[in-house]
Amino acid sequence: MMRALLPILLLASCASAPVALRPESPNIVIVFTDDQGYGDIGIQGAVGFTTPNIDRLAKDGVRFTDFYVAQPVCSASRAALLTGCYPNRIGISGAFGPDAKHGLHTSEVTLAEVCKSRGYATAIFGKWHLGHLPEFLPTCHGFDTYSGIPYSNDMWPFHPEGGNWGDLPTFENEDIIGVNTDQSKFTSDFSARAAAFIDEHADEPFFVYVPHPMPHVPLHASDTFRGSSDQGMYGDVIQEIDAGLGTILEALERNGLENDTLVIFTSDNGPWLSYGDHAGTTGPLREGKGTTFEGGVRVPFVARFPGRIPSGTTCSEPAMTIDVLPTVANLIHASLPDHPIDGLDIWPLLTSEPDAKSPHESLFFYYRKNELQAMRSGNWKLHFPHGYRSMHGREIGTGGTPGKYDYGVKTGLELYDLGADIGESKDLAAEYPDVVYRLQVQADAMRAELGDTRVEAIGSGVREPGRVTVPR
Repeated sequence: MMRALLPILLLASCASAPVALRPESPNIVIVFTDDQGYGDIGIQGAVGFTTPNIDRLAKDGVRFTDFYVAQPVCSASRAALLTGCYPNRIGISGAFGPDAKHGLHTSEVTLAEVCKSRGYATAIFGKWHLGHLPEFLPTCHGFDTYSGIPYSNDMWPFHPEGGNWGDLPTFENEDIIGVNTDQSKFTSDFSARAAAFIDEHADEPFFVYVPHPMPHVPLHASDTFRGSSDQGMYGDVIQEIDAGLGTILEALERNGLENDTLVIFTSDNGPWLSYGDHAGTTGPLREGKGTTFEGGVRVPFVARFPGRIPSGTTCSEPAMTIDVLPTVANLIHASLPDHPIDGLDIWPLLTSEPDAKSPHESLFFYYRKNELQAMRSGNWKLHFPHGYRSMHGREIGTGGTPGKYDYGVKTGLELYDLGADIGESKDLAAEYPDVVYRLQVQADAMRAELGDTRVEAIGSGVREPGRVTVPR
């Protein structure tokens, strides 16, 4: 069923006005995968498949060992990356479905709009997931070019567990050009489109955002990569994503732009563990997607900028996707949004400045409907009492059909030392009550700002998302 979103949509009013070009500004490329686990790159222990291009980025740049997403789920995670805000600050949580009547508010300033303010050409190739209705599309949020899908690739008629998702549209800018597109073409096509955009805009500054729909299920690989790994379909998909990164890097090199471009590779959250052999791995981390344990929110992150980021460096300071926007804004000499954001400039961490430390006293992890579930301060991770899902002791899925989570698991007020216990296995709350108290004080300040449904706190700094009031 196509629903009302399928007519051709023309949004000329969303086009951005041209501004003077500043060719001296560095280019920005961000590759953002979906559900790729902490252990799913070669340099962090991947088994059964290889990631030579991701590993090459790390060899030529910096790898963050303690990099986080703001929430372990699709739409919220993308909102944080693109706005520099905790997603609950801007009224976004969870993963938008095809029936959603809300999206990213037009008053929010995206990374694309920050780049546009400095004369950049901007493009997104892949999964948007911040609103599929006309006023929420990427072309209304600073992107000149959009090719991809509006929400997750499993929101279509062929989900293994059924459900009336309707048809999955493919967009070209504001126009729907097809439905239920062959997903085996997604990864290579989006990478090729990004490379072509670089070729086309090589003489001006550009921002290219490639949010791959995979390895979120359903998994699809092209004929070239199907069967290419020892791990199976999941490994095939990761190897094709890695090859796509290689395609983008080659475009930078043939245009002589590799030394003028910041390239970032990261993921939107941890792996969807219930899918078993169609899911990735968290390595030593606990739990996965849909939880605020480390396996859900700590993700791979590598960045390269030759001559600016020292090669072969590693950073163990905590940082988060909310920090990308203010860091890029500083790098390209752009102004920050007038409204409050939560991210901070992590350029000193990227460039391994002596004694550089995380600019955050604490990072906070919300989930569900604005529930503050955990926080990190230094090496301390404090979990507040909440329920979560787990596959511990459960039968995992195979062949693309998921296993069943246990949704009855709960955690209490628990404190972990991530420096000594990356797997969050030993609760130290009783041994360090002073640390627990200090972090609780910070948490209460955050609740006053952003709320917490768990304790019925209403935040004074929360903004509304965009909403459609007229039925469609």
